[in-house]
Amino acid sequence: MKSLDQIAAQLQGYDPQALRADAVGEFLARLVEPVTDRERVSLFDAGGRVLADDLISPISVPPHDNSAMDGYAFDGAQLQADAPLDLTVVGTALAGKAWTGRVGPGQCLKIMTGAIMPAGLDTVAPQELTQPAGEARIRIPPGILRAGDNRRFRGEDLMQGQPALAKGTRLGPAACGLIASLGLPEVDVLRRIKVAYFSTGDEILSLGDAPREGAVYDSNRHTVRALLARLGCELIDLGVVRDEPIALEQAFTRAAAQADAIITSGGVSVGEADFTKAMMKQLGDVAFWKIAMRPGRPMAVGRITSDGRAAALFGLPGNPVAVMVTFLAFVRPALLRMMGAQPEPMVLLKAHSTERLRKKPGRTEYQRGIVRAAADGTLQVSITGNQGSGVLSSMAQANGLIVLHHAQGDVAVGDEVDVMMFEGVV
Repeated sequence: MKSLDQIAAQLQGYDPQALRADAVGEFLARLVEPVTDRERVSLFDAGGRVLADDLISPISVPPHDNSAMDGYAFDGAQLQADAPLDLTVVGTALAGKAWTGRVGPGQCLKIMTGAIMPAGLDTVAPQELTQPAGEARIRIPPGILRAGDNRRFRGEDLMQGQPALAKGTRLGPAACGLIASLGLPEVDVLRRIKVAYFSTGDEILSLGDAPREGAVYDSNRHTVRALLARLGCELIDLGVVRDEPIALEQAFTRAAAQADAIITSGGVSVGEADFTKAMMKQLGDVAFWKIAMRPGRPMAVGRITSDGRAAALFGLPGNPVAVMVTFLAFVRPALLRMMGAQPEPMVLLKAHSTERLRKKPGRTEYQRGIVRAAADGTLQVSITGNQGSGVLSSMAQANGLIVLHHAQGDVAVGDEVDVMMFEGVV
């Protein structure tokens, strides 16, 4: 396990007091390590989990050549480019049961979708493209089919003995369906990572507390909880911790003793009481960053140690929008790495700005936006009003973050910008 100084030495131009946003991910990728413990779970409980090994297909899918259509199966060599083909229907093949008869020249078999293709037949004419040609006879017009059309081959989806899913795949609905298609009721996955989280500050109220002057209700903890739940982490909620040395020491040591990662909000900005930062330094190897970004400039990262265990630390700012932005941009990718998931590069959508956006080069900005489709089908994005880092309502209205990159300047109306969409993340 490398120290923060060793990690920093590997990064060109590392400056904790003026850290580029695009360098944060590289640092955190070196800080965290994937879990290795595994467990076997029912496929019913596998959604969102991370595959522990390459999954090798025990069978071929489909197991037989079969029909992709309801229609008529025949030998495609009989097709002629300039003449119709008349065929006599000699039977019906149903899905789930092999047809055992024989189909000769000038004959065809009525066949249902998914039914096994009998030997010697390689083409299916969809029912709606055929014409009646007398009793038990059909006609296939010229030029509408080629030999081999509408036939699914054995192993077309997956071939027995070949990899079906790679180690590190995060199992979504399609992957779970694929595993089911292999007849596997259980699957080996990596264990869930445990994440402890708490808010700090004497001005923070828990839900149910009576209002008091100068105090605010704790929104950050509930935002972080919802974000972690989307990732499928095992949650350890340590509540609101007062900015007092004893309370903070207890919270950090309890968290590090149980969790793989610790997420805090508040107490890392310049000018705030020093108890939180001092306790982080006392209990672990921690760096305090000023990131060239907006919102979310201050952030603490490192490891907290307790009882011989080390937990990764992510100390987020106190402002509600800054918490969400720093989590999405930096913490989420790091947690996915800890989960053992394959790297997921950030996919940015391109949309045209409907308004002028002011931006100074030299920092990365994340502005709350709403992406809509225009009448001509192009995507357009507009900001959701007040962009203050404490205005959580504008984040709730947004469906994505407009990402204005480090070197980027002002954006004119109609200019194309990158957008980090919330769907599938938030």
